[in-house]
Formats: sequence, C-alpha cells, structure tokens
Amino acid sequence: METAVLHYPRLDTVIMVEDAIQKSKIELSKNGLWRTLPKQVQYQTFNVIIQYLEKSNKITFSKENKIVWIASNQKLDSLVKKGKKL
Repeated sequence: METAVLHYPRLDTVIMVEDAIQKSKIELSKNGLWRTLPKQVQYQTFNVIIQYLEKSNKITFSKENKIVWIASNQKLDSLVKKGKKL
C-alpha cells in the first residue's frame, strides 16, 4: 500500500543527496545519510529521493543495509571488467 506524498523534492535537493552519497568516505545507512545532509530535508521527502535513486539504478543497498553509489562508479566498473565472462 502506497502512502500519499505530501511534498515532492526539488531538483537541487535530489542533487544534494546524490552528492552526499558520492562524497561520503564510508557507506551510510539511510538514517545516517539523512543526518549528514547539509540542509534539513523532511524524512518523507528524503525517502522519495532514495526510492527514485534506487529505481534509476544509481544506488543499491549492501547486506548491512548501507547505501552504495553504483552509477558511474569507477571502482565498481573496474571490478566488473575483471570479472569472468560466461
């Protein structure tokens, strides 16, 4: 069951969250990332951004439920290239 979204994010807010994920030196949980943002964002709006980033294949979640940036990740790309081909 989906809940109604009270406030959709602005583009600058989405970019702020993307930058925070990319620049993070460590993998953060959703709550940890939300607390480190330079501007306050409503948690519901933050969740809409996270859902968008996940659906657009820019982020994924690790086994520890930490956010991992996967879009244009040079380290990930090099590991994939080194992987076995079927």
